[in-house]
Amino acid sequence: MEKLQKVSGKVAALDRMNVDTDQIIPKQFLKRIERTGFGEFLFFDWKYNDDGTLNEDFELNQTRYADACILLTQENFGSGSSREHAPWAIREAGFRVILAPSFADIFYNNCFKNSILPIVLSKDRTDELFRLVLENEGYSLEVDLVEKSVTGEGISFSFEIDDFKRKVLLEGLDDISQTLELENSIEKYEKLFMNEREWVLPDERKNL
Repeated sequence: MEKLQKVSGKVAALDRMNVDTDQIIPKQFLKRIERTGFGEFLFFDWKYNDDGTLNEDFELNQTRYADACILLTQENFGSGSSREHAPWAIREAGFRVILAPSFADIFYNNCFKNSILPIVLSKDRTDELFRLVLENEGYSLEVDLVEKSVTGEGISFSFEIDDFKRKVLLEGLDDISQTLELENSIEKYEKLFMNEREWVLPDERKNL
């Protein structure tokens, strides 16, 4: 998994509450088992009209948000089903940080498995950021996970994050990598397990 230590770039404002995973990546696109190929379908039902043309009324279709890597949104982002395709689509679309007052628990945890940093903000801080983004085209932020800080024109604050989740992102550790970090302890336990059980065949003991 790709490491995440510092993200600097444009902020896209999605001023919507209770955005669920079926809105993030609609169910008709969940036909792949790979983690790739979902980015182009992010917010598909909002992004396009029924005739397939681009919906000019959808916030993120505005040219001012082109190439944004930070997503600012509202309460309960990522609710609904537990599909991990949602963070896959968000990550492939180029977003590395999501700022919101609250997240659905499963979506929140899935972000850390996909090199995305979800940051929980107070409602006042969220409103302040929406004002700055909407009033200043091309508004950008620097998010520093090492320092646990967010800075930009007219704003600077720190954020809280679980130490283990922070380590996962900083070191780029997926579930397998986390297990391999304990490889020596696992091997030690396996040897002890075998040696304490007389019924284990000698040939199996030799493999340890």
